[in-house]
Amino acid sequence: MKEGSKGSLLLQSSSTSSGYMWILFAAFFWSLLGVSSKYCIAGGVQPLETAFWRAAIGCICFLIHAALTRSLRVKIRDALIFMLFGLWGTGVFFAAMQMSIKLSGGATAVVLLYTAPVWVAFFSRLLFGEHITRRKALAIGIALCGTALVCFTGGSIPGETSVLGIACGLLAGFSYATHYPFYRWWQARYSTAAIYGYMLIGGIVSLGLFEPIHLDHSPQIWGWLFILGFLTCYLAYFCYGMGLKRISLVRAAVTCHLEPVLGTLWVWLFWDENFTPLGWLGGALVLGAVLLLTTDKSKE
Repeated sequence: MKEGSKGSLLLQSSSTSSGYMWILFAAFFWSLLGVSSKYCIAGGVQPLETAFWRAAIGCICFLIHAALTRSLRVKIRDALIFMLFGLWGTGVFFAAMQMSIKLSGGATAVVLLYTAPVWVAFFSRLLFGEHITRRKALAIGIALCGTALVCFTGGSIPGETSVLGIACGLLAGFSYATHYPFYRWWQARYSTAAIYGYMLIGGIVSLGLFEPIHLDHSPQIWGWLFILGFLTCYLAYFCYGMGLKRISLVRAAVTCHLEPVLGTLWVWLFWDENFTPLGWLGGALVLGAVLLLTTDKSKE
């Protein structure tokens, strides 16, 4: 093999590895969503207001980031597109996620969120022509089986089953999936900070219309709201954007399935949420899908 070819392969391998690392960081930060949200809701913050502050704090961080890196300037038409998508992509997504956390439990909400790879596979194939290998298809299937087990066992709040909570979790999964092709479409033209900064403005507008917003929260609640906005919104989406520059949509989506496993662990440790044995089996299948995909050596 020629030296140039060896060097190219090494660079490609390094880029792919770093892509997985960025996505794993994003998954870790997102895994804190359930446990942090439960502290806010338990402290008297309504689910939609919790979603509002998550979007608002994240938006401020992204706009500051974009200003400091001189990437805030966006065409007016494109900024409006980002904000309009934000009405759905962050407004509906964040609201559905918080409602699912309240009604069905943090662990159930984050697991149901990961029906997203099916939609991502569909969008990536339709819009970007990404090839779905047998290994990728198998990983998606295993992850969905794990998600279904969690869903059909009734959730993670002992003795409670909420159809609305499960429906909100599935809606969150679909709306979350639309982030992947939308971001991939615009990432070559604008920075992650600019895209999400303007997108979150749309989310703030839509969420602020349906729930009174309060400022008289305790310092402890403001701490949890800051964790939601800074870690689970700003840092998570920044890492996610860096990862999508290096690996495919489907690989990123399935690798993020580490999030429900970690999210389940946090709410089990801090809120005593628990699954049935079949529910725990579902979590194990999700983790297995991540390992299967990250060992895939096929070309992007």
